[in-house]
Amino acid sequence: MAKPLEVDDIWTQRILNSVNGLEYGTVQIVIHDGRIVQIERTERKRFEAETGTRDREHSGVNRQQIRKNS
Repeated sequence: MAKPLEVDDIWTQRILNSVNGLEYGTVQIVIHDGRIVQIERTERKRFEAETGTRDREHSGVNRQQIRKNS
């Protein structure tokens, strides 16, 4: 039978800190032998396609310059 997981105030705060402010992504809690040993946060940033094109145009970099340098 698995050991019951005990989550104290320190781990509760760590988990909340990892989740807080996360717009897109995942938080994984790794447990070994009934104890939390690790928290992994993977954050995703989403950008609309038009924004990327507009940003390149405003920065003075265009596709022809990118192709020349490649």
